[in-house]
Amino acid sequence: MSGNQSEKPAGQDGVPDWRPPRLQPATRAVSADDSNTQVEEIRAKIYPRSITGVFAKWRIMLVLATQLIFYGLPWLQWNGRQAVLFDLTERKFYIFGIVFWPQDVFYLAIILIISAYGLFLFTALAGRLFCGYACPQTVYTEIFMWIERKVEGDRVARIRLDESPMSLRKLRIKGTKHLLWIMVAWWTGSTFIGYFSPIRELGSELIHLQLSFWQWFWMIFYSFATWGNAGFLRESVCKYMCPYARFQSVMVDKDTFVVTYDKIRGDPRGRRSKKIVPSQAGLGDCVDCTICVQVCPTGIDIRDGLQYMCIGCGACIDACDQVMDKMNYPRGLIRYTSESGMLDGLNNKQARQRLFKPRVFVYFALLSVFIIGLIVSLSMRTPLRVDIVRDRGALGREIPGGMIENVYRIQLINMSENDQTFALTARVNDIAQVNVLAGEENAREIKVPAFSSQWFPMVIRAPAEGSATGLHPLTLRIENTDQKAGALSAERDTTFYVPN
Repeated sequence: MSGNQSEKPAGQDGVPDWRPPRLQPATRAVSADDSNTQVEEIRAKIYPRSITGVFAKWRIMLVLATQLIFYGLPWLQWNGRQAVLFDLTERKFYIFGIVFWPQDVFYLAIILIISAYGLFLFTALAGRLFCGYACPQTVYTEIFMWIERKVEGDRVARIRLDESPMSLRKLRIKGTKHLLWIMVAWWTGSTFIGYFSPIRELGSELIHLQLSFWQWFWMIFYSFATWGNAGFLRESVCKYMCPYARFQSVMVDKDTFVVTYDKIRGDPRGRRSKKIVPSQAGLGDCVDCTICVQVCPTGIDIRDGLQYMCIGCGACIDACDQVMDKMNYPRGLIRYTSESGMLDGLNNKQARQRLFKPRVFVYFALLSVFIIGLIVSLSMRTPLRVDIVRDRGALGREIPGGMIENVYRIQLINMSENDQTFALTARVNDIAQVNVLAGEENAREIKVPAFSSQWFPMVIRAPAEGSATGLHPLTLRIENTDQKAGALSAERDTTFYVPN
C-alpha cells in the first residue's frame, strides 16, 4: 500500500486523472493475484499508530461526549422515575416528560424518516464524517485501542509483541488487556440493559442473580458484541459489514467535503532531504513516509483517492500536517475539501459555496418539515386517549324501571404525570336524558393512575318512553375533575341502540 505509484493517464487538460482506481469502472477481469491480495488484506491485522492533532482532539471530545450520554442517561431521574426507560413489559417508552404507547408508532415512523433525511443531508455535505467521530463502532474501537496502547505500547511495540513467542510476560500483558476490555464491555452491556429495566434496581438484581432470562441474554450478548466488534473485528465492520459504506457513493459527488489527498501538489512522491526544493528535484510535496497509512484505523492509503473504506476520521490529516511542518512545507497536502475544489484550486470557502445545490436544499427542506411537524405534533398531543368498544352480545335491552340500557367497554389512557379522576357525560340525539355509569361500582367518575391504561365496563341508560327504535348517534365526553395540573378532555362518537 506504500511506495511510489505509477503515473495515471492524463486527462484532456493535462492534469492526471484524480479519480481513485477503486471507484473507476472495471476495465479488466480480476486476476488470481488480485483475489489473493484481497484475501491477504482481509486477514492482515492492522496496527494503527497513535497520533495527536486537531482531529484527534475532536475524536477524543466526541468519544467522551457520546459515552457520557450513553452511560449517564439511564441514571437521570424525572419526577421520581427513570428519565429514559423503554419498558417493554409495560409497553411504555418514557423519555423525560413524554410517554409513548404502542398507539404512538406513528412517531417512530416520523423519527425514522427524519433519521433517513438527516443521513442523506449529512452525507451529501460531509461524506462519512459520522462514521469517524460518533459511530458506536468507531467510538468503542477508539476506547479499546486506547486501552491496548496503554497496556501493550504503540504500533511498533504491539507488532513486536505479537511476533514474539508466547511467554509469561506476553501472557500477562495480553491477559491484562483482555481483562480491561471485558470490564468495559460488561459495563456497556449492563448499561444497555439499564435502558430497558430500571437501572437503579439492576445492580441489586445482578448481585443476587435475580435477572430474568432475557436480561441475562441481552446483557451477555451486547457485552460479547462490544468485546468482539471493538477488540477484534474493528475495521472489518466498517469495510465489509457496514451497509452505509456501500451506498455512500450514491450520496456523495465531486462537491462533497471528504478527506482528500492533493494529488496535483503531492505527486510525484519520493523521499528527500529537507534541504532539497521539491520542484527543482522534480518531486511533489509527498515525501512517501507512509505515516498517513500507518495511522489509518482501516488501513487504507488515502493517496489512492476516495475509497468507501475511508471513515473520514482525519487521522491522516493530522499525521501529514506534522510531516509537512517538519519539512517546512505548507499544510493541507491531505485535508478536508472537495474533488472539484482541489482540481480547480479553490480555497475552502470557495469550495464550501459549491455544497449548496438544489439536492441539498431539498434534503434540508424535507428534514425541516418533518422536524417541525414532529415538534408541533408532540406539543399538541393530548395526554388522554379514549377507546370505546360496544358489547356485541347485547346491542340494547330494556330493564326494569322503563329504561333502555346499552353496554360498552371503555379504555382510558392517562398519559399525564398525575393521577386523574374523569367524569363521563353522554349526549344522544332525540333523547333528552342519558345516564352514564362506569366501573365495577357503576359510578359517574373513574380514577386512572398516572401513566396507566385501564379498561372499564360502561353502561349508558335512557328512558324507553319517547325513544324511537333504532340506532341513535351518541357523543361521549370525558374530562378530568381536578384541573389544577391542566385540563384534560376528549370526545368520542358511537351509537345508542333502542330495541323494538
